[in-house]
Amino acid sequence: MELERAQKIADAVVKRLAPHCSRIEVAGSIRRKKPQVNDIDLVLIPQDPWSLHGELMKLGQLKMSGKKIVRVIVGSTQVDLYIAEPETWATLLLIRTGSKENNIRLATLAKNKGWHLAASGDGLFDGTGKRIAGDSEESIYEALGLAYQEPWERN
Repeated sequence: MELERAQKIADAVVKRLAPHCSRIEVAGSIRRKKPQVNDIDLVLIPQDPWSLHGELMKLGQLKMSGKKIVRVIVGSTQVDLYIAEPETWATLLLIRTGSKENNIRLATLAKNKGWHLAASGDGLFDGTGKRIAGDSEESIYEALGLAYQEPWERN
């Protein structure tokens, strides 16, 4: 679907879910401003998981519901909601924004240093398992020796 249509759907979903979240943001290809979008990715921190689940049930057809991801079909559009905690927010937003190629590049740079970029959102870890970045997207780029890239530059 076209970016403009996807953005409208994403904005409507965010508006409905925001009262039940302490934080929510659009990720994926919408955040990267790709002209064509396959699905909608949101990263959120639930404020009240019970009321959030209730709102999700009203939103559309629930296809998958787990601790880390919820998939709901809104109309005919797949919406993937990635559940974060304050500590995992920035890394999860980075990973779920993509692009796939950018994630591979960052993970490869980390691996070449003997580090690990956790796709779970836990952060960037050195060879001893110590978390060295992940409080912000910028912190991960900085630790890897890269200039920060805005989401739309990550395609």
